[in-house]
Amino acid sequence: MTLILAIDQGTTSTRAILFDDKLQVTASAQEEFPQHFPQSGWVEHDPLDLWSTTAATCRAVVEKAGVGADDIAAIGITNQRETTLVWEKDTGKPIHNAIVWQDRRTSEMCRKLRDEGFEETVTEKTGLLLDPYFSATKLAWILDRVEGARERAEKGELLFGTVDSWLVWKLTGGAVHATDATNAARTMLYNIREGRWSEAICKRLNIPTKMLPEVRDCDANFGECRADLFGRPIPILGIAGDQQAATIGQACFQPGMVKSTYGTGCFALLNTGDTPVVSQNRLLTTIAYRIGGKTTYALEGSIFVAGAVIQWLRDGLQVIRHAAESQPLAEAADPAQELVLVPAFTGLGAPYWNADCRGAIYGLTRNSGPAEFARAALESVGYQTRDLIEAMKADWSAAHGDVEMAALRVDGGLSASDWGMQYLSDILDAPVERPTVLETTAMGAAWLAGQKAGLMPGMEAFAEAWAREARFEPQMEAALRERKYAAWRRAVAATMDFGAPGEGTAPAE
Repeated sequence: MTLILAIDQGTTSTRAILFDDKLQVTASAQEEFPQHFPQSGWVEHDPLDLWSTTAATCRAVVEKAGVGADDIAAIGITNQRETTLVWEKDTGKPIHNAIVWQDRRTSEMCRKLRDEGFEETVTEKTGLLLDPYFSATKLAWILDRVEGARERAEKGELLFGTVDSWLVWKLTGGAVHATDATNAARTMLYNIREGRWSEAICKRLNIPTKMLPEVRDCDANFGECRADLFGRPIPILGIAGDQQAATIGQACFQPGMVKSTYGTGCFALLNTGDTPVVSQNRLLTTIAYRIGGKTTYALEGSIFVAGAVIQWLRDGLQVIRHAAESQPLAEAADPAQELVLVPAFTGLGAPYWNADCRGAIYGLTRNSGPAEFARAALESVGYQTRDLIEAMKADWSAAHGDVEMAALRVDGGLSASDWGMQYLSDILDAPVERPTVLETTAMGAAWLAGQKAGLMPGMEAFAEAWAREARFEPQMEAALRERKYAAWRRAVAATMDFGAPGEGTAPAE
């Protein structure tokens, strides 16, 4: 048995990837599934779609690789985080669609809790902000809105889980109801310092603790999959939420190491070691991983629009046909024009957390065209990343004194742009490293399961084997760097001011 099956269950598709014992990709399969939008700001998935695409892609990748179940040593799972599911304990039947992490239906509930002063309790225990992004208020909403749900939950008839728990339940035929520490840390119900569910938060939201899954290490035994799925039971030996799995896949095991994943949005995680760092800059304090019973913490910052700004060039402005065209277009831009694009299409994430402002572009001239828009789009990713890194440095220095952070390790689709990564290095005034294997999320899950199975090296050897494909060093003059970043900060301030309640709107009649 020399293969690990990694399940990567994402927001719009599910993938299954087979890795060999050298963590090289042997084969992969992918299947998209529908998104459901019942109301404005609401996003749902059919839980059975999450399961059916998982089962289908796993079978497809085994068939594609021409291997059998006897060749697979273990299964590792990584998943979209915060998405909330509730199902019947006896039948496994979901009582409601999964409420996706993007869903904002509990905004008013969160606002009310903040007004009552409850956010301080939430942040103290979970490291998170009181926001609809996380699972807790989604779960409370289901229990409130589905007839009889709360009574059934109190009787022990219903189970809650994030996507990993749901998949483990289905894979094991209902034998295991468990999650890992990284996914538990994103529910807004888990005390990350004490390593247990918070009774205070569960009581305030009227959530019966008996419906919550058991929390295990990332490299734990989560049971065996049903024999009928692949021909024999295969152990599930690793789980981590997608951004934590990418942190593991990037071998960011030492305090001060930071990775940034560029997909639709961007998520940056800074390893802070065995002590949680309380952010003074509205970053999230979370669990990076828990391996062998030892918890490692992280600071996390999220950008809502990264790769999505390139999709906007393609689908909204229609100035490119393919994402790859953005780089040569940016290279052709007039250097005398300094457009600044604030891509707040759905508000601004960390460290601003402003959901009300919307996108804007500054510095337009009569000669501004597609090339200048493309450059401004790519530059906006660099500016937003610097916002996160500046906040992380401030929090890190406050906790540990003036210390240097390591080079930024990048992955995700947008990291393939050499121009974008060079600009990122320039605006950060720091080296940026891109690994040879960009499948870092799935690879993190595969390594967790593989090392637990004894097939792959331990943490130290895995870190030593990490290899970079490219390293970008800063080349921009300091004065220009600071002038451009100052322009970005002014643009953000103006954008948030324009979007403030009562500002920039038509006068009342």
